[in-house]
Amino acid sequence: MPVGNSPRRLVLLASAVALAGTFVALPAGTAGAAQNILRADKSVPRSCFAKVLPKGTSGTDRRELTSTVDGLVQARLKATPGTEGDWDVAVFDKATGAVVAASTALRTHELAESFVKKGQQLVVQGCRYGGSAGQAQLGVDFLALTPQGTPTGTAAAAQRAELVRVETPTRADKNKLNGLGLDVTEKGDATGVEVVLANDADRKTLKDSGFKAKVIEADLSAKSVQDAKTDREYAAKTAASALPSGRTSYRHLYEYNYELKELARKNPNLVSAFTMPESTWEGRDVVGVEIATDVKNVTDGKPVNFTMGVHHAREWPAAEHVIEWAYELVNGYSRDAAIRGLVSKTRNIVVPIINPDGFEISREAEPKGDFTRFDYEMKRKNCNVNDSPPQFATGVCKANPGGRVRGTDPNRNYAGFWGGNGAELAWSGDTFRGSGPFSEPEVRNVRSIVSSRQVTNLITMHTVAALVLRPPGVADVRPPLEEPQYKALGDKLASRNGYTSEPSWALYDTTGTTEDWSYWATGGWGFTIEVGGNGFHGPYADSVVAEYQGLAPAAGAGKGGNRQAFLDMLGNAADPQQHSTLIGSAPKGYQLKLHKTFQTPTSPVIQPDGSTKPPIYYTDDLNSKFTASGGRFAWSVNPSTRPYVAGRYGRTPQGPAQQGFAVANPAGVPPINQNYPADPAGDSFTFHVDGLPKVDNGKFSVNITWANTATDWDLFIYDAAGNLVSSSANGGTTSEHAVLFDPPAGDYKAVVVNYDQADPNAVDDWTGDVSFASPIPPTYGTKEAYQLTCSSPNGKLVGVADVFADRGQTVDVGEVCTRSAHAQKQRASGGVR
Repeated sequence: MPVGNSPRRLVLLASAVALAGTFVALPAGTAGAAQNILRADKSVPRSCFAKVLPKGTSGTDRRELTSTVDGLVQARLKATPGTEGDWDVAVFDKATGAVVAASTALRTHELAESFVKKGQQLVVQGCRYGGSAGQAQLGVDFLALTPQGTPTGTAAAAQRAELVRVETPTRADKNKLNGLGLDVTEKGDATGVEVVLANDADRKTLKDSGFKAKVIEADLSAKSVQDAKTDREYAAKTAASALPSGRTSYRHLYEYNYELKELARKNPNLVSAFTMPESTWEGRDVVGVEIATDVKNVTDGKPVNFTMGVHHAREWPAAEHVIEWAYELVNGYSRDAAIRGLVSKTRNIVVPIINPDGFEISREAEPKGDFTRFDYEMKRKNCNVNDSPPQFATGVCKANPGGRVRGTDPNRNYAGFWGGNGAELAWSGDTFRGSGPFSEPEVRNVRSIVSSRQVTNLITMHTVAALVLRPPGVADVRPPLEEPQYKALGDKLASRNGYTSEPSWALYDTTGTTEDWSYWATGGWGFTIEVGGNGFHGPYADSVVAEYQGLAPAAGAGKGGNRQAFLDMLGNAADPQQHSTLIGSAPKGYQLKLHKTFQTPTSPVIQPDGSTKPPIYYTDDLNSKFTASGGRFAWSVNPSTRPYVAGRYGRTPQGPAQQGFAVANPAGVPPINQNYPADPAGDSFTFHVDGLPKVDNGKFSVNITWANTATDWDLFIYDAAGNLVSSSANGGTTSEHAVLFDPPAGDYKAVVVNYDQADPNAVDDWTGDVSFASPIPPTYGTKEAYQLTCSSPNGKLVGVADVFADRGQTVDVGEVCTRSAHAQKQRASGGVR
């Protein structure tokens, strides 16, 4: 655990201004520049953060420093000109030997940052982990932090933060709730969503909006502190957990990166560690591993399964699940025949932490859980400062005037339908969409992999809603033509973890999310899995061990948990019926390339005044490669036609819709009832829904209206078995509309609850009706082709072809490198020429 809880507690209570000055302690009589160079005679693969190593230990160099400030220490390593290798860095408290900060990425490109006290003696240790570089350049900054934000220079007292469930029975309600600027979680269902209220101002905003809410967790700060205590107790009493790695506590960023490169070092033919193309805003590398047989041959044509975590900094269990999946594959390859078979047929890209800047801040902050601006433990976004007002744009991300709310939400920044509902426009919003689609380096990193690697399957892990989500994120987009297959796969994953499988819009509208770009652009199946549990990073034993392994108290207990859901997704990737396959012949060493370029519009871009501007057209460039081993080949690829242009799922009406009818309001007026369903009092009526062959109903809507917005009637619909199938319970309106799509034929019961009256002495009663609509037919778009080229080993273009391939289809491209024109005409004619 990092040392220095006292200074951390001090500076995180308020915003901070950073005053930076480079400081490196130099022994008397030596040259300053020389002391900034660390040297080691050889590389030794070991942990740099485990302990302070004795002076002169082979493979290490060190400097001893004294902190000149109450504030931050930043230790950076970079390669000296003309060299490159893998150096790590760690900062220790000299008195106790405890690690203060560390960084262990794959290159000599490190940032170790944490809080220190003035006069604290430190040891900065550099370790040459691998490579030929015998030296690295060290820079150390101390940043003084001055509390700001109040006239006295001290922080205002934190107010009680609570978690409430807000009633949102309609999609319009959910969209309205998202527009209030509150911290809306991903945990919810058809009738409500959980929301964090950080203070009295949030409570007033929700109250003034007219929404109804129920308290789920009255004191989130107390819960955060208790969860941290629970985790310490669990780790102390548990030698090894049931996880593939045996881990018993949440990892730090430096532990993730170190473990990934250790997996690669110990399994060189199976695991390869890599750095994503772009560094983060704070300069950190984003690290992942690829797992496959003959792992270095990345152009072998196997289907690619991409699993990632922590777009959102505070969602620590997401990263734990992803790194445990890497251990699962490595361990299983040598111990489990089924896993070995799946690994042999696929390539697995595993990136536990997409947003390392935000995660490092959240993970190293003291447990507060009050969700105030300076509760860095609950930071969600990345560290982009460019969209913040000038007064909030100073200081480092870990301690700044904007606090945790500065930055962009990476999972609202993908181009898919960017700019629409379900993302905030304000810089301080937890779902701030950013200045434009793909404006964030973390998001562009994911885009680079998906655009170049034929990712047939993708899972992005989040917390804490216990959901398996698929596109679309906005209901008006309509499901893709493949909705039945997509739903079946999502349902299969959910059968393992016990979560709810649904389209993303069923929770609430979201735009700019990962799979709402990746799927529509490439056709690779993509899901968000929201890990269940209690809190964004609840107790490790529950939120990680139980949820991953499928143990009590997880919803997936006895069903396989997320472990089995991951294996099912990998099995899907290995199944040729779930993607397309190109076969043919090519000489050894020749390279085939599939290319496709296209423009896609975002949503009409919502403006701060509520108006919209025209969509932004963005260009995607898909390029993937295959290297022939000689003779016949098979290349697993995504379908050539993008789902975005292929069409939309629907159902052709098999008859007319049922005629609507008015309903009778029963005699009398039920008492005011604000405790339904615990108190069942209310009006009720029954109605019948016909079915085929007489009628074909795409939906029904039960509608009630009254006169005064201060009156409030709520509406609940039950089927013949007593199951709640729809509801509508708004406030501040003069109507409710409860809708059910594709309703089964049968009898239904409506309950109308008198929630409030403008004047109880002059009843504002309701009138009602039931209306019906036909199903929306499917729509069919165009077919698209890949451009397939073949180049000789010296780079000469020797073959070209257009290739159309549907999901589940195997297309023979023939001798594309030697007789491409003949092969093209043969495919076009459907026979031998």
